[in-house]
Amino acid sequence: MKAPALFALLLAATPVLAASPSAWMVGRWFGTGQPNDKSEMWLAQAYADGRFHVAFRACRQGKAFDKTNDGVWKLDGATETISIDAVDGDKVMPRQDVYTMLSHTNDKQVYRYEGTGFVYTSHKVDANFVLPPCDLTS
Repeated sequence: MKAPALFALLLAATPVLAASPSAWMVGRWFGTGQPNDKSEMWLAQAYADGRFHVAFRACRQGKAFDKTNDGVWKLDGATETISIDAVDGDKVMPRQDVYTMLSHTNDKQVYRYEGTGFVYTSHKVDANFVLPPCDLTS
């Protein structure tokens, strides 16, 4: 799975938003699709202290292939920089990804991964939401 989907969660603030980032970013965000692969999905949890956890799922012939990323995020205007420091629970050399928030409402975020220019959309979901099984999506 591609880490850029990670930003489903880790989305940047628009310059017009005056509230603290935690006021609108904190919570669970669900999205689908990767460049050239619509069978992928992610569920990102953004925490008020700047940490994040993202679960990715790729569905191939009805089977789930899961992966996780953990790290921290930082906002600077409409730019979000995330630092991934663990993959599947194992510490890794931190890698930074940069996203630009294109639009945001209380329940939807649209953002661009600057590494590829791919645009992602995620929707806010409740705390009990889990990634759907592959037999419902593939």
